[in-house]
Amino acid sequence: MQRSPEFKALRTRWRRYIFTMSGLFLAWFLAYVLLADFAPGFVNSHLGGTNLTVGLLLGLLQFVSTFVIAVAYAKFAERNLDPTAAELRTRVEENL
Repeated sequence: MQRSPEFKALRTRWRRYIFTMSGLFLAWFLAYVLLADFAPGFVNSHLGGTNLTVGLLLGLLQFVSTFVIAVAYAKFAERNLDPTAAELRTRVEENL
């Protein structure tokens, strides 16, 4: 099964998505850390006369982006991975 073209295509789609999303998230997190380190004046600036700072907003957006990535992966898997995986599983179970 692992050598079948369908399984290899499934793994390739999965890896491409995971590495892309992981890279984007790590770049976003690195930008957040670098801003905090090298632009403290910007990160400490208040937004609209409130106590909310740019740094706090960016920190909260880290949590939001994690949730967005999780939802995006669930939708991606449902559309692009699960149908192929179910088909492969059925073929394997029929051959047992």
